[in-house]
Amino acid sequence: MAGEILTAMLAAISNTYDKREGSFVFDALAPVAEQLELMELDIAGVSGLMSIENLSGDMLAQRVKERTGINRKVATHAKGFVTVVGTGTINQGDLFETASGIQFRAMETKAVTVSGSIAVEAVAAGATGNVPAAAITMFPVTLAGFTAVTNPEETQDGFDAESDLDLLSRYYEHIRTPVTSGNKAHYLNWAKSIPGVGDARVIPLWAGNNTVKVVIIDSNKGPASEPIVAEAQAYIDPGVTGLGNGAAPIGAIVTVASADALTVNVEANVALVQGYTLDQATTAVIDRLELCLREAAFGETSVSYAKVGATIVGSEGIADYTSLTVNGGTTNLSVGTEEVAVLGTVTLHVA
Repeated sequence: MAGEILTAMLAAISNTYDKREGSFVFDALAPVAEQLELMELDIAGVSGLMSIENLSGDMLAQRVKERTGINRKVATHAKGFVTVVGTGTINQGDLFETASGIQFRAMETKAVTVSGSIAVEAVAAGATGNVPAAAITMFPVTLAGFTAVTNPEETQDGFDAESDLDLLSRYYEHIRTPVTSGNKAHYLNWAKSIPGVGDARVIPLWAGNNTVKVVIIDSNKGPASEPIVAEAQAYIDPGVTGLGNGAAPIGAIVTVASADALTVNVEANVALVQGYTLDQATTAVIDRLELCLREAAFGETSVSYAKVGATIVGSEGIADYTSLTVNGGTTNLSVGTEEVAVLGTVTLHVA
């Protein structure tokens, strides 16, 4: 490009002057052409950033915030409880750990005799903090008087920071469905601004005049936990009073609730691709079915029998299938307005 600029500049100068390489005119214009090339590249780069589609990371978050006031939802820390065995004092900040190195810190100071339950939070924010029951079994730093630790239930509500794709989706939803005076879009906007809320449905007049129900699912597109529901309730209409102490206008009595889980159980006979075991194929099918249900959550009113079959045969290790049943049947599975489909058991038999 610098060569093209230099050629154009030289062409604009009279031929009565020496313009050959090495001449005064050539040497004077060559560095100018190089600088103009750099300026054009900078202008092209800035021009590309005029479209929000070309932004990512902090630049995208800043542009969305400037235009709509929407902030990227931050990563959240998984929470739960551990049971410690021993006698002594657990101090806030004491650490517990899984065999894979995921650490949790005590959220309270508590004297324990023989055994006791301690509220904990994952040290690192994000989905990695969601661990199954009995996963937290170690003391990374010895705690005097205690000999064992475990978590009787899975930890939950650890979510990664909102992705660029999800943030951009909320941005477009905001500008395409303007929020005004407590309309349906406004309730959706309020609910989906809460960290951990993945989607929402608004049911106007669900229990009479001035009542609104907001049904939510979490960022993993499953039923929302009680803490997430409570946070959304407190933000929109604390206490379900309609007094206007939250985001909702005076007189709007708002109830926030989690969607109920509609468990989807799948069973089929399958033919395996050579070299794959049934366990490997089953794991692949589970992963793809979970993804399929997440993508359909709050977007489709039924679980398609045909789509379940296509998902199975499209999974790694599966050559074909027969005798497919979804919840014991061979038809589409209806999903209610206040339900979200979640995967239950997947039972595959080698045909």
